[in-house]
Amino acid sequence: MAQSRLRVPENIEGDFFVDSTCIDCDACRQLAPATFAAADDHSYVFAQPASPSERRAALQALLACPTASIGTLRRNESREVVDDFPLHIAEEVYYCGFNSPKSYGGNSYLVLHPEGNWMIDAPRYLERLARRLEDMGGVKHIFLTHRDDVAGAESYARRFGSRRIIHRLELAAQPEAERVLEGFAPAPLAPGFLAIPTPGHTRGHSALLYREKFLFTGDHLWFSRARARLGASRAVCWHSWPQQVASMASLRDFSFEWVLPGHGQRVRLDPGEMRRQLDALVADMRRAA
Repeated sequence: MAQSRLRVPENIEGDFFVDSTCIDCDACRQLAPATFAAADDHSYVFAQPASPSERRAALQALLACPTASIGTLRRNESREVVDDFPLHIAEEVYYCGFNSPKSYGGNSYLVLHPEGNWMIDAPRYLERLARRLEDMGGVKHIFLTHRDDVAGAESYARRFGSRRIIHRLELAAQPEAERVLEGFAPAPLAPGFLAIPTPGHTRGHSALLYREKFLFTGDHLWFSRARARLGASRAVCWHSWPQQVASMASLRDFSFEWVLPGHGQRVRLDPGEMRRQLDALVADMRRAA
């Protein structure tokens, strides 16, 4: 629970605040950009919510925060929005919320599907969320992009009898996974679902492409709000930057409109603009190699 005595100094006066336990995961800034902003290594409240919708978004951010670093001085009303999660993004795609400190606040997603729902990476395990997922049809498959963002995957798999999917080079994070990806060629998983190995951030990092429209990118690719363009970072590349550059270039073989990352801002772009920005990013990455 956030403590007002630990409030970071950048907070504007008012009800909502961020305390010094913040790990700068960006979840609150994604959910409530009208309220939260970035300082050097943490978030803070730069504007108190000015409307019911902004307040609801700020309360959603409070719940999603992996370290419980957001608080309110008045009565905490977060119970009123807990059932907002999973939050609808587009069509049958949702954001699970309840980001986990085990994945440094990484995002998790849900795809509703008539042949069984898919979870991409995992949030922290919360029984209230599990009941909501059950109401939505449960979770048949859990696709894990890499070792960093498994969080509560084992607990959700046990609850729903889910089939976990992970690359062999990441298997130490989920040694009992039910399906193990091999090699570095794209692998069809089910009609409309394609695993695309994208080594670089980690040895066996993989993305998931759904319906040639939604690309779940883990820690490989995201949208930079500051630069208003697709981005990647050598500073958080744990395995091989040259491999990550090559993996990024390989994404140009696929068509997609959405980038849905584990960390960083999600975005929808026209396929032509997506390709243009991807080309520019690959060129930038090669210059930094």
